Amino acid sequence: MPGTTLPPFPDDVRTHPLLIIDYELIKARDKEEVDRLWEAATTLGFWYLKNHGADQEINDMFDMGAETLALPLEERMKFEQGDNGQSFGYKKAGAQAIDGSGKYVDNIEFINVSKDDALAYPRVVHLTYPSTVNARMENTIAPFVRKSLDVTYVIFNIFNDKLGLPEGTLESLHAMQDHSACEARCTRSPPQAKAAMDRAVLAAHTDFGSLTLLHNRLGGLQVMPPGHDEWCYIRPIPGHAICNIADALSLFSGGILQSNIHRVVPPPGAQADHERWSLVFFTRPTSSKVLRGLVESSPIIAEAVKKQPDRNFESGSTAAEWLARRVRNQRINNRRGPETWAASRGTEHTPTAA
Repeated sequence: MPGTTLPPFPDDVRTHPLLIIDYELIKARDKEEVDRLWEAATTLGFWYLKNHGADQEINDMFDMGAETLALPLEERMKFEQGDNGQSFGYKKAGAQAIDGSGKYVDNIEFINVSKDDALAYPRVVHLTYPSTVNARMENTIAPFVRKSLDVTYVIFNIFNDKLGLPEGTLESLHAMQDHSACEARCTRSPPQAKAAMDRAVLAAHTDFGSLTLLHNRLGGLQVMPPGHDEWCYIRPIPGHAICNIADALSLFSGGILQSNIHRVVPPPGAQADHERWSLVFFTRPTSSKVLRGLVESSPIIAEAVKKQPDRNFESGSTAAEWLARRVRNQRINNRRGPETWAASRGTEHTPTAA
């Protein structure tokens, strides 16, 4: 439960270090900190972000998630995502495959709230939500969405300059007022049975959109760095967001920005006995934007694409189509065989990893 005193992350498990980036410094365009952000984004594609100034909004969102996931299952299921590729709404535990075999399913439930619905409330843009969400739409969810986008745009504008793009290009591809699949998510996963401790509770994947801001209080997130074949935990640090590049930004940048594979497993050590809660904001492009390398807008991106003839930076998909394909083909009810899992993949460097 959010707010519960939790045991510390253990020191005897394999972890992967991340650079810690100071948001106040990159906002002020401190050259050294900007260069460190660029290093993180172009190597592993993951970093910690401190001094983001969103602690109150984050705490309020955890409360919203706890209130919503405490509703009777029958009530939550009225808002379930379904199997058509819709991301907004409630996702029940066990709705998604976690690998190509189809033998196991995920162990996470969550509520996804659309950026568009939060900012337009009480007008409905995409769908309606449980009463606990509506009660907090204006005083909790919308402030969290705006704060998350403020942070995201600071990061995008730095990337924009480093990539040699015309001013405002990346921000315009993710304009706040345009309809998109940007969403806030609060997740809960129960302690795993001992026999399932080595099994992923959320499948190995790259993220569907452009940038992810994760706030978690227990371990469980793991990454597989490019060139490696073993999973490593990311240690949660209080007050620090974990940020990562996602598929769309990797495609836009011609692969310069790294969208790295990751998964969620049960927390390690004594943390395994506790419910795992996390809060995420996913920034995704405007739904109508096509995911492709921005080669006409930047000689730097054009050169990067030219140097990677074996990679395809012309997805042929809009942001909305990319998301719907990935969500739809992860749903266990849509499984037809291993090919369904393959169709759910993004830019993973190890597509079969589970």
